[in-house]
Amino acid sequence: MTYPYNGLGLGLGNLARVSNAETRSISAENFTGEKGKGGMATEGTGAVAARELGHGWKLSPCITVQPESVVTLAEINGSGAIQQIWITVHPKFWRALILRIYWDAEETPSVEVPLGDFFCMGWCERADVRSLPVAVNPAGGFNSYWEMPFRSGAKITVENLLPEAIEGFFYQINYTLTEVEADRAYFHAQFRRQNPLPYKEVYTILDGVRGQGHYVGVYMAWGVNNNLWWGEGEIKFYLDGDTTYPTICGTGTEDYFGGAWGFEQPPGHYGVFTSPFSGMPQVLIPDGLNKANTRFGLYRWHVMDPVRFKQECRITLQALGWRMSLNGKPRYLALQDDIASTAFWYQVEPHAPFPPLPNFESLEVI
Repeated sequence: MTYPYNGLGLGLGNLARVSNAETRSISAENFTGEKGKGGMATEGTGAVAARELGHGWKLSPCITVQPESVVTLAEINGSGAIQQIWITVHPKFWRALILRIYWDAEETPSVEVPLGDFFCMGWCERADVRSLPVAVNPAGGFNSYWEMPFRSGAKITVENLLPEAIEGFFYQINYTLTEVEADRAYFHAQFRRQNPLPYKEVYTILDGVRGQGHYVGVYMAWGVNNNLWWGEGEIKFYLDGDTTYPTICGTGTEDYFGGAWGFEQPPGHYGVFTSPFSGMPQVLIPDGLNKANTRFGLYRWHVMDPVRFKQECRITLQALGWRMSLNGKPRYLALQDDIASTAFWYQVEPHAPFPPLPNFESLEVI
């Protein structure tokens, strides 16, 4: 029987609906995702451990990414959507591996992000994230639930920027083959970093977006270089021809990320939190010796309130703190912090080219 539901846009409200969509999965045990081709490996990283058990017993659970090389994790033909990505690898490699995703044979990627930042782990240290589209589970299990439609194909690659091999790269990419409606846009993610941010300059989260779509969130890895509170800055959304003044203007950094009053809870301490649509899951405190700066990981997902644009979108965030008051009057301080961001959005293709990704020395957590 043919059913009209294509199996996309999943949630509890439509989970019972039957669909003719076909489920597939790519991993080191089935590199192509073909039907009936899983667990057929005769060699791989688990061959020694499985030598007494034989064929079918976890012979190829992971891969090794060779030095300064690009590995294609998935190459899919046809129409459908990626529905879940799971990856794990040692934390020291999270900024040295670049995740790229291409839709429909496009020449430039729609996703280009260091692996850790894509999964809200920009500081290369483990923490848990319990949000709706991204989950990081013990101990460093990366999960993405962003729906990623494509119409003629998809390709996912990972690049090793280091002159050494990265062993123990585990992954599984779950997807469906189905028809995709005309109004489903393509998933995009873009990384930026300034270290340090120049004095009195605003930080740019996203710029140069051309075409119709909607912004769905950001992850930020923010390292402060000054004393006192650092999150007074306002986020601004410049949409469809806005110039000097934006259409949307926030009231403070912690406000945008769903917190209040400097995230202080209990008094004198940061309140680490992770929730479906916003969170600050990571606060790394100086140890008085090797760790010199406080570092924060924050995310805000616009799942229920996407910011829609018809032609273009630019998003900035002020890095703003406090300095010594004069005559009893408070004074803002424009900060020169280490700030990295990964912006997530959907748009109609083609997309504008991304700015060049920094080299590893500029990506490295130091």
